[in-house]
Amino acid sequence: MSEPSGPQTQPVPSRVPAPVRLRSVNSTTDERPESNVGQRGISDPMKIEAIDLFYIALPEIRPAADSSQDSLVVRVRGDNGLVGWGECDGSPLGNLAAYVMPMSHLNIINLNEALLGETVDSPDDVVRLRAKAGRYGLDAQQIDHAVAGVDVALWDLVGKYLGEPVYRLLGYEKSYPKLPYSSVLFGKTPEETRRIAMRISNDGYGAAKFGWSPMGEGTLEDDVALVAAAREGLGPDPQLMVDAGVIWGSDDAAAFERAERFAEFGVTFLEEPLLPDEVDAYRRLTDRRPSVPIAAGEGCDFYRAADDLMVNGGIDYIQIDVARIGGITVADRVCRRAQELGVTYVNHNYKSHLTVAASIHVFAGIEEFGLFEYPDGTSPLIRGLTEPTGIIVNSDGMVEAPDIPGLGVEVSTDALRKYLRAVRIEVDGKVLHETPAI
Repeated sequence: MSEPSGPQTQPVPSRVPAPVRLRSVNSTTDERPESNVGQRGISDPMKIEAIDLFYIALPEIRPAADSSQDSLVVRVRGDNGLVGWGECDGSPLGNLAAYVMPMSHLNIINLNEALLGETVDSPDDVVRLRAKAGRYGLDAQQIDHAVAGVDVALWDLVGKYLGEPVYRLLGYEKSYPKLPYSSVLFGKTPEETRRIAMRISNDGYGAAKFGWSPMGEGTLEDDVALVAAAREGLGPDPQLMVDAGVIWGSDDAAAFERAERFAEFGVTFLEEPLLPDEVDAYRRLTDRRPSVPIAAGEGCDFYRAADDLMVNGGIDYIQIDVARIGGITVADRVCRRAQELGVTYVNHNYKSHLTVAASIHVFAGIEEFGLFEYPDGTSPLIRGLTEPTGIIVNSDGMVEAPDIPGLGVEVSTDALRKYLRAVRIEVDGKVLHETPAI
């Protein structure tokens, strides 16, 4: 599969409306739009009855660049018995606080207070409530990570309510298969990296990405040896991506030097060689037209940061995380903007298949955006949280958005019970949060 080596003008696929009235992606008003109730024989509007928060974690958390070791899982319950699920990236307890923290002033009102009792029966409602939650939590730390969980859950809930997969709610007539790349960490040595790559190749993946330590911690030749080992283990055909994990900070010269050397191994893109806020350094790097295209966006916590990297940083691939940037609502805006700018959109994800599913719906209907990050780590939460459902690699080595209502995956209550951490937050005798019943 060939991917562009730089920003190009791409045709914008038409988005054929699904059998629901599509929401305006720029909606910021709290005024509820005209209801869709009745179009599908639904008699009563659905209201948010409860938002349940579950902190799950493995028994031991390792100091590794692996965000699949714990999570905050969000369950939204409608007053009609329907349930939607979502997941947040970032610190689970930091995210949980955004849902239950006492009001500090007008711009710090928790997500529960902002959303409980609201009507949500259309895509427009989800966008409206995402805007409301963002405004109420304007000065709350980590609000975009936290609100991502409930935003994804609301899309799942509305999809089930309307009987449509989320990609249809976003306006796509059909979904296209994506090439999943096995997303793993580098081995500690080139030889360990080679063995990991051989396993990936034997598993049948057509692409792989290696990232983080020890990349950038030694010499240039050390870095080249890691990439060479990955290519040797994969063989000549699978696509190979490299994630530098922002190791070179603002040193665009170091990033350029690596990109030039990595080119001999057929690297599809070099991801996050620099810090996400070093936009000027990204521009210096991309202006030199390195032989390997540049990707970035994982570190973007809000829409404008992603837009800045595309417009002013000159990157070739925008790679945002739906569970970090604020949910499907914001990810959809970034995807549309990437189409306008001729930048290739790729998801970032190293959480469970709950986030894998949310990620694929965002660009399911865009055939030109054909790569898909597929977490392939060892954490049992990656696949176990939604088993037996999940986004499964098919016999052709591809993945596709499920063509069933909502996200198309369901959280396993057995997995929740197994990894659940009990949390109780109390201030002056008032209980702000206590882990709910599963």
